[in-house]
Amino acid sequence: MERRWEPDGPLDVGLALQPHKRGGGDPTWRRTPDGAVWRTSRTPDGPCTLRVSVKADGVHGQAWGPGAGWALETMPALLGADDDPSGFSVRHEALAEAARRHPGLRIGRTGRVMEALVPAVLEQKVVGQEAWRAWRWLLGRYGEPAPGPAPEGMRVVPEPGVWRQIPSWHWHRAGAEAVRARTIATAAWHAGKLEAAATTQELDRLLRALPGVGVWTSAEVRQRAFGDPDAVSVGDFHLAKLVGYALTGEKTDDPGMMRLLEPYTGHRHRATVLVWLSGLRPPARGPRMAARDYRSF
Repeated sequence: MERRWEPDGPLDVGLALQPHKRGGGDPTWRRTPDGAVWRTSRTPDGPCTLRVSVKADGVHGQAWGPGAGWALETMPALLGADDDPSGFSVRHEALAEAARRHPGLRIGRTGRVMEALVPAVLEQKVVGQEAWRAWRWLLGRYGEPAPGPAPEGMRVVPEPGVWRQIPSWHWHRAGAEAVRARTIATAAWHAGKLEAAATTQELDRLLRALPGVGVWTSAEVRQRAFGDPDAVSVGDFHLAKLVGYALTGEKTDDPGMMRLLEPYTGHRHRATVLVWLSGLRPPARGPRMAARDYRSF
C-alpha cells in the first residue's frame, strides 16, 4: 500500500522520526542509503512495516503487513501534522538559533503506548548502551520478523501477552534486572487501558499509577505516543545540566531547569528538543558512566 502526503510547511522527516530510534542497532528503525526511513510498529490492526521517503512532490509512504492501512492513515500524525507550535515564543538566543537551523522540527505522535513504554523502562537509571542492548536482545528473541521487503534484521515489537510471559532468565540474558522486568510485565497486563487513553493527561495518570513508572518514564512515553510538546523528562541524567548551560551558561538541577522552562509552559518539551539541537554542552569532567554487563551465559 502507498500514500503521498504534502505537509503544510517545512518538515524534517528524519528529525520527526529520530525519537523512535533506540540506539544504532534498533531492530524497529533503519535509515537506508537512499535516505528512506523504515520503521516497524504493532498497530491496532496488527504488525506493519512503514517506509517513509521524501520526493519533490511530497512525502511518500509505503507499508506492508496487516497494519499497513493504519500506518499510512496515521503517517501525517507520526510526522507531526498535528503539532501546533503556536504560542511558542523563543526567549533565549540559543533556542532561537537552533530553531533557525531546524525549521522542519515537528513533534509527531505514534498513538502506540507499549512500544514507547517498554524501551523507556529499559532506559531507567542506566546508560543508553545497556538499555539498547537489552532492547535488541528481547526483540531478536521475541519480536516478529518485519513484514514486506524490510532491511535485514528488522523486527516488530511483541504483543502485550508476550511481554507478560518472558521468563526471568531471559530478562537476565537481555541484561534487564528484576525491577525493570516486573515493571514491563505489570504494564503489559494493563496495555488495553493504556492504549485506550484519550488524552496525555489521562495517560500520565494511568502510567504513574503503575509500580515502577514515574515522572521521567511517563514523559518519555507521552512525548512519543501522544506528541506532547509540554512533557518534560524530569529526572533525566543529562537534561537539566544541558538546559541550564544552554540558557544561562551554568549547569543546574531539575528544579532549576523547571524554573528556566516556565516561560515555555505548554511547549517545555519543544524547548528541551531545541536545547539538544543547539549542540551546546557543558565541559566534560570525569569519566563517563560505563555500561554494566552482569549477564551469565
